[in-house]
Amino acid sequence: MEALENIKSRQSYRAFKPDPIPDEILQEVIEAAGKSPTYMSTQPWEVAVVTGQTKDQLSQKLLELAKSNAPTSPDIPAPASWPEELDKRRHEHGARRLNTLGIERGDKESREKLRLMNFEFYGAPCAVFLYMDGSLGEWSIFDMGLFTQTLLLAAHARGIGSVVQASATDYAKETKEFLNLNSDKKLLVGISMGYPDPDAIVNTYRSLKKKPGEFVTWHT
Repeated sequence: MEALENIKSRQSYRAFKPDPIPDEILQEVIEAAGKSPTYMSTQPWEVAVVTGQTKDQLSQKLLELAKSNAPTSPDIPAPASWPEELDKRRHEHGARRLNTLGIERGDKESREKLRLMNFEFYGAPCAVFLYMDGSLGEWSIFDMGLFTQTLLLAAHARGIGSVVQASATDYAKETKEFLNLNSDKKLLVGISMGYPDPDAIVNTYRSLKKKPGEFVTWHT
């Protein structure tokens, strides 16, 4: 797939076929992500690939925590507030997603089902967790963002859909314990990956993207 078309056509998917991703393809896209640029070549990324029964067991553990409304403890907490423009955008995004699914804002039961789907990895056959040494700071988090985007694009080029999930790290302590990761590691994000289900309504949703004229200034 041509590079610019790959970037423009990538989207987040929230419904997947059960078909497993071949190991060689997973290895290929992860190797491609490892070519990402990084501050002073520090390459802070560490990756846990979770599939099969292990993924199902982790999903069950996270679901039990979420259903019981156990206190969350992400290693990177959610923002306490947003600038007005960004806050408006995220609310519009949420409303448009609900509208695509035909869910009313006041339908708490359906919205709760949507929330819990995060911990089922949306039915994807593969969950990927990205983490790094807990002593690292902002530049390394920036590098992890570069790695994440490259991973998503490499997967898309091989026909693999994905969705980046902050919710998948809500129970960071329990997830790290389950995956036998050192407690001093910083769990950054979870990514559900698989072959997209073309018949799922949720996969028809497209978020609105800002145009360059809204975020670029030219200095000539």
